[in-house]
Amino acid sequence: MFTTSGYTSFSGNTETGFTLLEILIAISIFAIIVTTVFGSHNYIFSSAKVVEEDIAAYEMAKSCLSRITDDFQSLHVSLPPEYTPPDSDDEEDPFKITGETADAGGESFSRLMFASRAHVSFEKNIQEGIARIVYYVQKSDESRYILRRADNLYPYEPFEEKKTDPVLCENVKSLVFKYYDEEGSEYDTWDSDSTDVDYSTPRAIKITLEIGDDSSFLPFETMVTLPVFREKIERDL
Repeated sequence: MFTTSGYTSFSGNTETGFTLLEILIAISIFAIIVTTVFGSHNYIFSSAKVVEEDIAAYEMAKSCLSRITDDFQSLHVSLPPEYTPPDSDDEEDPFKITGETADAGGESFSRLMFASRAHVSFEKNIQEGIARIVYYVQKSDESRYILRRADNLYPYEPFEEKKTDPVLCENVKSLVFKYYDEEGSEYDTWDSDSTDVDYSTPRAIKITLEIGDDSSFLPFETMVTLPVFREKIERDL
């Protein structure tokens, strides 16, 4: 308000507001913020899911390798003079160690058979004795594989895969057993009734286990020194 020649005058009040451009800019900024917030939210929960799956796989592999280690630590081996090299396949050692490569749905995995005192009974009457343990991989569906553990007391029947054998591990990508003699030489397979190893048993076994698929998998590895082993036997010709 100002005064001129005794007259009083008032300036006019102008009402102001948001232009269409300003509204569009505000909406765009809001959209960017919302997109960022929800994107971060989804990423966090997606990452959390991956972490949970990795933890579950780790616990499963840990439990599996622990079971195998316990079986190895309770290994039973026939020793001289009770053990003598067989003259034929009909006289094979019932407690022999056999490590081989077997096919499962078109893929190759290690298979291992041995005797152990670590028998696990699922019956009401707990039985004890020397069990024949077999670790083998079986195809569960079109793309997944599982590791099973067969456990049977003496007298041993010829091995057959069964759907009732307990599952130790799921989503198995690979399973490899490596065998080592007294000198530390590595073998892919083993037959303790064979002249290839002079009727000896391994001194140590390494287990390599991979869980997952080609796009994402977790590797696990451990080596077990066996508590008992049979030395090489020179057979008289």
